[in-house]
Amino acid sequence: MKIITKFSILQKEIKKAKKQGKIVGFVPTMGALHQGHLSLIRQARRENDLVVVSIFINPAQFGPGEDYAKYPRNLKLDAQLCGKEKTGILFYPGVKEMYPSGYSTYVAVEHLSDVLCGKYRPGHFKGVATVVTKLLNIVNPDVAYFGQKDAQQAVIIKKLVSDLNMPVKIKVMPTLREKDGLALSSRNAYLSGAERKDALVLYQALKLAKGLVKRGVKDTAKITDAMKHLVKKKKTVKIDYISMVGLENLEPLKKITGSCLIAEAVWIGRTRLIDNIIIGG
Repeated sequence: MKIITKFSILQKEIKKAKKQGKIVGFVPTMGALHQGHLSLIRQARRENDLVVVSIFINPAQFGPGEDYAKYPRNLKLDAQLCGKEKTGILFYPGVKEMYPSGYSTYVAVEHLSDVLCGKYRPGHFKGVATVVTKLLNIVNPDVAYFGQKDAQQAVIIKKLVSDLNMPVKIKVMPTLREKDGLALSSRNAYLSGAERKDALVLYQALKLAKGLVKRGVKDTAKITDAMKHLVKKKKTVKIDYISMVGLENLEPLKKITGSCLIAEAVWIGRTRLIDNIIIGG
C-alpha cells in the first residue's frame, strides 16, 4: 500500500493505473476507521482493480463550537487497517494541500443542504460538497462508496455528481450496526457507558416506526410522535429532529404512499448521533 500526501503524485499513480486498464474504486473517509468504513473498502476491493482510500478531516464541514479539534485521529492504526484490507493507495493530504492560501471556491447543493442536519449545522453540507468535489476530481475514480448512515450526505453527493456531470458512479452501502443495533460511528467513542446504553434508543425508535408502518399506520405525524415519545424517555437525550422525508428530495411527508426515509439526529450528552432507515414501497 502506498501512502500519498500530495494530489499531484496521486494523480500520476491514478493515470498510470488507468492506462493499464484498471478500474478505480474510491472510499473517502475522515479516519478513525471502524467496521463500517472497512465494509466499504471490502466492497470496493471486490468490484475494482485498484482501491483508493482518503483520510482527511475536513475543517470546512465543522461549524463553530463543533468537534473538529477533538475529532479522533490515529493515522498509524488507520493505515494498518487499510493495509490489512489490501488498499492500493491511502491518500492522506494536509489541510494546506486541500485548501491552500487564498482558497475561495465552494460548492453548495441548494435545498437539499438546508433541511434535516443542514438546518442544525449551517454550512456543513457546503463543506461536504466542496471536499467531495475536490476529492472526486483529484482521484478520478470509476466508483465511489458511501454509507447509508449518512443518508442526507449520500443524497446530496448523488445530486452533486448528476448536476455537475461527473463521470463517477456513486454506490451507497447499507448501515453497519453493533449487535445491539447501534449504528457504527466514529463519534460513538465519545459516549460514556451510560450514554452508550441510552444511544440504543435511536435504533429502537426506528424499529418502532417500521412496526407501525407494517401495521398500516400511514400518518407520518403519528409515527414521529410515537418515536419522539420513546426517545424522550432517556434523560441524556435531546432531539434535534425526527423526520420522514422523500428519498430523493428530502421533503417532509404527511402520508406514506411509497418508500421513504426516516431520519433522526439526537444529542446523547455532548455527542450528536444520527441514524436512519428506509421503509415502505
